[in-house]
Amino acid sequence: MHEFTLIERYFAPLAGEAGLGLADDAAVFTPPQGRQLVVAVDALVAGVHFLPDDPPETIGRKLLRVNLSDLAAMDATPLSYLLTLSAPRDTPEAWFAAFATGLAADQAKYGITLIGGDTTSTPGPLSLTATVIGHVAPGQALRRNGAHPGDGIWVTGTIGDGALGLLARQGRLPDPDGFLADRYQLPRPRHGLSLAGIANAAMDVSDGLLQDIGQLCKASGVGADIDAALVPRSPQAKRAGPTYLETCLTGGDDYELVLAVPEGRAADLQAACARRDVPVTRIGHFAAGNVAVRVTTSGAPMPIARPGWSHF
Repeated sequence: MHEFTLIERYFAPLAGEAGLGLADDAAVFTPPQGRQLVVAVDALVAGVHFLPDDPPETIGRKLLRVNLSDLAAMDATPLSYLLTLSAPRDTPEAWFAAFATGLAADQAKYGITLIGGDTTSTPGPLSLTATVIGHVAPGQALRRNGAHPGDGIWVTGTIGDGALGLLARQGRLPDPDGFLADRYQLPRPRHGLSLAGIANAAMDVSDGLLQDIGQLCKASGVGADIDAALVPRSPQAKRAGPTYLETCLTGGDDYELVLAVPEGRAADLQAACARRDVPVTRIGHFAAGNVAVRVTTSGAPMPIARPGWSHF
């Protein structure tokens, strides 16, 4: 199938007004009046971020969702995105059709439209990149550098399902109801919480909870004390057993939010999350002094071999 036919058939129908039908060299759009733009980009590579035999529908949706999670961490509203797709020449047309179907489903779910991008062939592996554009009120984007000593450390949802879901997809962990695999393939970006004025700092959990909290500490010049027993895990993650606790804390692929919240705003945080039916749990606090993440279990220090994922 010719490249232009591919774009016209599967991606032009996903374009919003600013995308000009994907028929021009660039998009033209006007940002919402009085708002600041927030831009993020993430790539997914077969064999690294998803398994080559994952359904193409879920690959498209995961691509959007991991990027939308970055917008959620900044408390930004999604607007549009650019897509770069590098696929082997022998990729069947049915794959592109299913991939576009997944994108369309999540465009509708999250109120975002395609405005452009690029398609190329590659000897492999399949590689996908999305650049997402969102908007916030001026000066209201949540940053990583605002945590203060005494702020509570809160996380949304449950932690560890994504990392365990990869093990389940690889046949290394039982997953009788498919819950863990689903969490690995389809993250849940936490949009619409409206946390400006409630949280002092925020970050999405993509590379491992402990490593990402460490990034918040580094940006804010504080340390962190975490009680591993307080970290929320799903019933399915708990069923895996205590030997997988460290995997849950460091494995990544959660795409939940970790937040620094003053004690006086804890009730506001809980109310904001309740309005969106998003569970939220306090797992520790930020502290003055050494910029380090300290983890305890049953009151004793918990040794951690590696705090999270790194590509290099």
